[in-house]
Amino acid sequence: MNRKAWLAKAGEVLDIEIDALKAQRDALDEEFADAVETILAIDGRLVVVGMGKSGIIAKKIAATFASTGTAAFFVHAAEAQHGDLGMITGSDAVLALSHSGETVEVCGLLPEIKRRGAKVIAITGNTSSTLARHADTVLHIPVTKEACPLNLAPTASTTATLALGDALAVVILNHRGFREEDFARVHPAGSLGRKLLRVSDVMHQGKELPLVDHLASLREAIMEMSSHRLGITGITDEAGNLVGCLSDGDLRRVLESGHMDLDAPVQTLMHRNPMQISANKLASEALLVMEEHKIMVLFVSDEEQQLQGVVHMHDILQGGL
Repeated sequence: MNRKAWLAKAGEVLDIEIDALKAQRDALDEEFADAVETILAIDGRLVVVGMGKSGIIAKKIAATFASTGTAAFFVHAAEAQHGDLGMITGSDAVLALSHSGETVEVCGLLPEIKRRGAKVIAITGNTSSTLARHADTVLHIPVTKEACPLNLAPTASTTATLALGDALAVVILNHRGFREEDFARVHPAGSLGRKLLRVSDVMHQGKELPLVDHLASLREAIMEMSSHRLGITGITDEAGNLVGCLSDGDLRRVLESGHMDLDAPVQTLMHRNPMQISANKLASEALLVMEEHKIMVLFVSDEEQQLQGVVHMHDILQGGL
């Protein structure tokens, strides 16, 4: 077989799987809506069950649900036969995968699952199968041709099953109003979570916020800057509003001028109207502002422009951005 033939065969495989996805799209019906309602209504968790290749797809579907706001986990059907069935309760819903609908390990769980009162949603290619007959809701996978030339290895059918699981998860997260902030909470250590870090997650606030009154002396401002080690101190007016700042760069320029008076009012030396950013902005946005303006620190304010904190470039970089 030459390279041209390899590419032709690969294209044929992809065409078969594309056709399977189109057929899956056309097969969507009220049973899909029933499955969504069942998952939204459960007080417990979504338990995804499968064996073999379907088990691998089941594991991925469970992971997708768990990462998008639905409490879910995977149970290997064979392991469930030997004790893991105890993980399933009457307040759960079971999403059971078997293309034939006759997988012994999966079907063998049905009587006990039903006895416990858990709802069963079947994903199967056979609507007349044992699994389909005992399920509360049946999602049909209408794949009749696998990409495998022997029509044996699960290929197009597993692709369609995975896509259907994604469709379920996305419809449900959309209904629940799952947001970027929610996604970040369940991905705190991943690159996606780091990209979704907010300024409020990395800023200094409260006693960590270096501030002096506008009537304070340069000496007091330097002491405040030194004690917080952020290379800056904010300067506030009588109402507590931020009116200026003194950075280590400003201090160097005063020293270089040769006219340093430690008792001088800091307001005569401060940099007025320092740059600020909203606390709910992404940390990556704050980093871009700092890089663009060649600064290391941004003051943080809320929607009413009230001072909330200060964020340093090092804090953002340490967060993994």
